[in-house]
Amino acid sequence: MPAQWTADFVGKLHANRIKQNELASYMGLTPEYVCMVLAGKREPRNAEQNFRAALDELIHEKQQSHLPIK
Repeated sequence: MPAQWTADFVGKLHANRIKQNELASYMGLTPEYVCMVLAGKREPRNAEQNFRAALDELIHEKQQSHLPIK
């Protein structure tokens, strides 16, 4: 069974319109591996912290790229 953090994490992915493929590419992982972690089939050490940090960085970059140019 997946850890509770993965459900919250996937919700945050969807809310910010970020695909698992984008996250995988950003983290230097395969999309299949990201899927396995989020499905609870792999439980690497520090996964929650690493995945959350990467997602927060992606969200920040996405927000910065949508700022109007002055």
